[in-house]
Amino acid sequence: MSHQTGIKANAELLKFFGKCKDGKTRVLKVSIENGNLDYKIPTGYAWMLISWVPEAATVRQKMLYASTKATLKLEFGSGHIKEELNCTAKDETTLQGYQRHKVEFSSPAPLTSREEELAEIRKSEVKTDFGIDTKQQTLGGINCPISESAAAALNDMRRRAYNYLQFRIDLEEEKIHLVSAANIDLLKLPGQIPTDHARYHLYLFTHEYEGAHLDSMVFVYSMPGYSCSIRERMMYSSCKGPFSATIERHGIEIAKKLEIDSGTELTEEFLYEEIHPRKLNLRPQFSKPKGPPSRGAKRLTKPQAVE
Repeated sequence: MSHQTGIKANAELLKFFGKCKDGKTRVLKVSIENGNLDYKIPTGYAWMLISWVPEAATVRQKMLYASTKATLKLEFGSGHIKEELNCTAKDETTLQGYQRHKVEFSSPAPLTSREEELAEIRKSEVKTDFGIDTKQQTLGGINCPISESAAAALNDMRRRAYNYLQFRIDLEEEKIHLVSAANIDLLKLPGQIPTDHARYHLYLFTHEYEGAHLDSMVFVYSMPGYSCSIRERMMYSSCKGPFSATIERHGIEIAKKLEIDSGTELTEEFLYEEIHPRKLNLRPQFSKPKGPPSRGAKRLTKPQAVE
């Protein structure tokens, strides 16, 4: 409660406060005149305290009314005031303005980015209330169904009809759809990665390793940082594990799973190092410990003759 001015209702206003509890008076306008609370009465019903403080009011007026409001409520009877409406513009005092106030008052408070992330995490947590109609998720993530076109593309890629597939998640439908299927050169692969949305990619990396020709299937999960919504980031992160398992159930063996922020990371050197990491000799080398420091030349002792 702010500091109060000490201005109180005069006797006439206090008397009227007692009369208006009978329900016949619907609106009461109170103003400060000559240091006292006075009133003007139109007709109406129900009690809502409207504080009218326009922007054009002086600082002294704003402070005066703000620091007298609690006293007014106390003398009128705080239990009879069901709602309060603070207005600075005339349209806020209309019925439409009151309805906007109700909507804003009932809406949840805005969340920070961290609070939104926690809320999405709670939604995606594994629940223990099992039932015949409940949609469950596995411990490894959310198992979203795939469209018929996506399943057909996976079968085609198993037969090497394509070397590149791209998939997206329909967030409303919670279903994985095919975006594109093509045969592209490795140099054009970075250009296939969107910069505004997350995607799943499947690429057949053809290369030579230790004199052998290899075709390695690479699963790529691209997420361009915080340009995506929290829900999109959570869905793609939760679905990547089950979706990669679905790919392998279609007869496609994944040699490497990657997560990237930008398509510029997908170079030949990067893919080669990820699939064939260098073997480092991490065997520790132990050196022979040195002996104790020298204590000087040994002394010879002459044996004592026994008498």
